[in-house]
Amino acid sequence: MCGIIGYIGKRNAVSVVLEGLRRLEYRGYDSAGIAFFSNKGIEVRRRRGKIKDLTSMLEPENLTSHTTIGHTRWATHGKPSEENAHPHRSNGIVLVHNGIIENYLPLKKKMIEKGYQFTSETDTEVVCHLIENYAREYPLEDAVREALKEIKGAYALAVIKEDEPDKIVGVRKDCPLVVGLGEGEFFIASDVPAFLNYSRDILFLDDGEVAVLTSKDVKITGLDGVPVKKRVQSVSWSPSMAEKGGYKHFMLKEIYEQPRAIADTLRGRFNAESGSVNLEEFGFKEEDLNSLEKIFIVACGTSYHAALIGKYMIEGLVRIPVEVDIASEFRYRKPIIKSGDLMIVITQSGETADTLAAQREAKKLGAKVFTICNVVGSTSSREADAVFYTHSGPEIGVASTKAFTTQIVGLYLFAISAGNIKGLISEDMSKEFLRELLVLPGKVEKALATDESIKMVAKQFFKARGFLYLGRGTNYPIALEGALKLKEISYIHAEGYPAGEMKHGPIALIDEELPVIVLVPKDNLYDKIISNIQEVKTRGGKIISITNDVDGEVCDISDKCILVPETNLYLTTVLMAVPVQLLAYHIGVLRGCDVDQPRNLAKSVTVE
Repeated sequence: MCGIIGYIGKRNAVSVVLEGLRRLEYRGYDSAGIAFFSNKGIEVRRRRGKIKDLTSMLEPENLTSHTTIGHTRWATHGKPSEENAHPHRSNGIVLVHNGIIENYLPLKKKMIEKGYQFTSETDTEVVCHLIENYAREYPLEDAVREALKEIKGAYALAVIKEDEPDKIVGVRKDCPLVVGLGEGEFFIASDVPAFLNYSRDILFLDDGEVAVLTSKDVKITGLDGVPVKKRVQSVSWSPSMAEKGGYKHFMLKEIYEQPRAIADTLRGRFNAESGSVNLEEFGFKEEDLNSLEKIFIVACGTSYHAALIGKYMIEGLVRIPVEVDIASEFRYRKPIIKSGDLMIVITQSGETADTLAAQREAKKLGAKVFTICNVVGSTSSREADAVFYTHSGPEIGVASTKAFTTQIVGLYLFAISAGNIKGLISEDMSKEFLRELLVLPGKVEKALATDESIKMVAKQFFKARGFLYLGRGTNYPIALEGALKLKEISYIHAEGYPAGEMKHGPIALIDEELPVIVLVPKDNLYDKIISNIQEVKTRGGKIISITNDVDGEVCDISDKCILVPETNLYLTTVLMAVPVQLLAYHIGVLRGCDVDQPRNLAKSVTVE
């Protein structure tokens, strides 16, 4: 779970790679390093800490090179240290690696018996020695292929060899790796933003594919050496979309981008006048949806909370039973799936290891797979039977915000479409549902206008030891999401609970020092949650209500009240999400936390 960037071409490769590493900082890391060709051969520079520390160390050297690879590491095997940082070297072989080598211990024993010495605690060094062993008799790309025959696990590799200075070899299995194409220059990286300033023409590598980059061209083959034809894809993200644009943090920028992101997700996908949703945007035919009897949804983290909201939407509008699973648990519970069932996979990156494993298990069991994803060409989207791209643009902050709300919108469109086809939603109902979508970006703008009020709440409670988030129905998942955001960004312990379940345990936590965030939409459960607020109030808890009820009693009985616009039952979740995102952000900032790169977290979790 880290970042790879490699460059070969006419520019100063050291500068290009350092810039690329900065653009990959959002993925989370604890150390960084580069390897570059000089008149001395391959030189390696590594540093524990941030990229700025590495850059400061390199500045006095004024380095130039035509071929360079770089890496940001998030520790899996071995503590964060300079010795464990990448790149790793074995004589003339230098490489960077994302992923986990499952059989590294027996391989390490084998390489020690061959006389190799280990200087790190990492699994990666095993791969380096193994490739070097084969490189004594094979060209670099063949040495890589031979070494990978012995390796079990997940990996994305970028490898260089001292006596082949005009070559970078890349290969992947279960970890993302992409190639950027330019005029007389080529890039290899774990994510597109690393080289977006230079190229938008991309080759997305599939598992078992080997890319050989030279200053003249790129050749893609399988592990067997057979050439593979790849379609060049162009990404629509502009470099400016991955910059802060005047905001103090990427997270704040992305929270404020939600009206635009939602509008882009909606564009061209429905007709509010006819009440119809464009099925082609989902990759479905009417018969696919008509025959559905059961749906499974899998996801991780924030996407799992979107999945829970999707369950309410689909069961409410389509009347099909829906099971929601955390992806890491799904395949270990022996799920009962039959041919013809639908698996909906929700993933921002399309590369989350647990989610991909669940997706593959569902396909193996005969289900059709539909993925809701933000990254065009990602592994999940390529392996799915049907795809809905959220088009929310690059999400750099580790804690997901705009990807979450656009996932909700995608699920909402799917539920309306399926409900239409099954004859459960009338034309008039469909038009009303879609009209609410049209005005949703404007209502999100109004929800963002609560920012100043939320800052005041944050200033009052940022020193609290813990928070409790309560919601009912469709907003229970927003309570979970609010608690997760606060934990991620501020390191304050928080719990999200169904408000009606509070009295079965969490009520014991409530005292005069506990802030309780309550989501109170004006819906059929309004009276119930007012009763829950009274239970908290009686015990002295500090109540911060987020509501769309302007004239009701909720603000009178709350210590703080945040007002968001009204909308329907399902889209209220989007508007409720905005204040909980802002609250987590402001509390994190007040506590001096790194809100874009929280400790121990990575943006794309590509190991199980």
